Amino acid sequence: MRHKVAGRGFGRNANQRKALLRGLVTSLIEHLKIETTVAKAKEARRLAERIITFSKRGDLHSRRLALSHIPNNKIITKLFNEIAPKITRSSGYLRVVKTRFRAGDNSDMAILEFVDYDLLKPEKKEEKKEARKEAKKEVKKENKEEKPEVKKEKKKAKTAKKEVKE
Repeated sequence: MRHKVAGRGFGRNANQRKALLRGLVTSLIEHLKIETTVAKAKEARRLAERIITFSKRGDLHSRRLALSHIPNNKIITKLFNEIAPKITRSSGYLRVVKTRFRAGDNSDMAILEFVDYDLLKPEKKEEKKEARKEAKKEVKKENKEEKPEVKKEKKKAKTAKKEVKE
């Protein structure tokens, strides 16, 4: 009997289990959506929601507590600066959606994602490309405006050299 035994073991020792969950939560924060088995998704959700609650508080102590669970400074910075300010909920930040059965071993698969995924997802690639094109056009315009001045300076330098030679 499993009286008063919380959490899932996954057939691993404590260090391996902790590393597995850290990796899942890190990937979740980085990509905002991951696919894994149902059991792993449910267990990762427990840890991730705790860390997201820390990030909503936003103070230094909360950041240090989050870093003690996920020791990846880039991921924690992204969570605190980009994701947490957009979340308006007080709890229930993640959802587990069952999707399919894995072909190899027929295990239940699920997607673990933010409930507000549409608000959190980054802009589309097309929008980024358009922004880059506009930036390049502005740089070209600035270069064209500067070129006549540069040409004048070069001509002055050449005439000054000729005068010195004569």
